[in-house]
Amino acid sequence: MKILIRCFLIASIAVACQPSESKSEEWKQEIMDVEAAFSKMSQEEGIPAAFLHFSAEDVVLMRNNKLTIGKEALRARYSNLDPTPGTSLTWKPDFVNVSESGDMAYTYGKYVYSQTDSLGNIQSDTGIFHTVWKRQPDGSWKFVWD
Repeated sequence: MKILIRCFLIASIAVACQPSESKSEEWKQEIMDVEAAFSKMSQEEGIPAAFLHFSAEDVVLMRNNKLTIGKEALRARYSNLDPTPGTSLTWKPDFVNVSESGDMAYTYGKYVYSQTDSLGNIQSDTGIFHTVWKRQPDGSWKFVWD
């Protein structure tokens, strides 16, 4: 009987520690909302402003096989870039997943980077992005990998 009671208690604790389906869906929606706000800010205020706003202090950004580590390094990287008129970056996640604890998440999907050249022609580059998000102490989501 004691074994049966112990098994029941262990199973009850395990079930209680699992997030409910609704909580998991709520967290996924939070990530979709923050991704949408991030993309919108990128279009309205420029890529540097958006990336600095949505990055965590311990961010890692990989571009052209080079890593930018930490928000200060990211700020320095973007300080050399002027917002270029006719440049835009848009994206939307095709997939989002959130950890059982609700403190980490990742997304991936397609992006479009466009620039208008000196002749007025739009040059576009498309690709796949992968972003890792971390819940901050204040409850907000910031990306730690892009």
